[in-house]
Amino acid sequence: MTLVTFRFLFALGALALVSCGGSGKSEPVRVGTAPPVAELKKDDRPVIVAFGDSLSAGYGLEAGLSYPDFLQKLLDAKGHGYHVVNQGVSGDTTSGGLARIEMCLALKPRIVLLELGGNDGLRGVPVANVRQNLDEMIKRLKAAGSTVVLIGITLPRNYGDEYIEGFDKNYVDLAREYSLTRVPFLLEGIWTPTGGMPGMMQQDGIHPTAKGTPVMAETVYKRIQKLL
Repeated sequence: MTLVTFRFLFALGALALVSCGGSGKSEPVRVGTAPPVAELKKDDRPVIVAFGDSLSAGYGLEAGLSYPDFLQKLLDAKGHGYHVVNQGVSGDTTSGGLARIEMCLALKPRIVLLELGGNDGLRGVPVANVRQNLDEMIKRLKAAGSTVVLIGITLPRNYGDEYIEGFDKNYVDLAREYSLTRVPFLLEGIWTPTGGMPGMMQQDGIHPTAKGTPVMAETVYKRIQKLL
């Protein structure tokens, strides 16, 4: 096991203990500091919700530096009239996401960036359970009229080829079944199963730095551009 992989596993084992916060007028609103839905509705732009775990929440970064923050800046710069709301919760799993899906639905989002499953994988949750939870969230979001973008993540190679193959396949199969736009790998260009790119990852080896999150925003933007 490499030092980077060890740090990756250690950090992710502690994800359930941490959370993030912060907000701004032209930046995403994060869980924990978000104003009431009634106040959010004062902004009449259609909503994009980043619904995920610490990778969405911006764990370890100052307010305004998460990937949804940079996505908002990209949308503003390119003239897309959308309001990005960050509902990332550090340490969250697919079961946790399903339990709080009503928070997302309450915003009547036009687009939902569904980024969950990494913590399930690191805890060895059965692949079928992960798929079932993602499937139910997708069904409920689509039934409410939201366009779902499924964001994929993967695991260190020492989790075993069979488990990783099934884990990765969940995202591919669900995107195909529901005809969803899919972001194959949120950390593309930032992290690989053998280590992070210089300057792109925090010392824990899993969370991106403020240099990495703009790359994540670009990765997501390229995939959702046709939906805007």
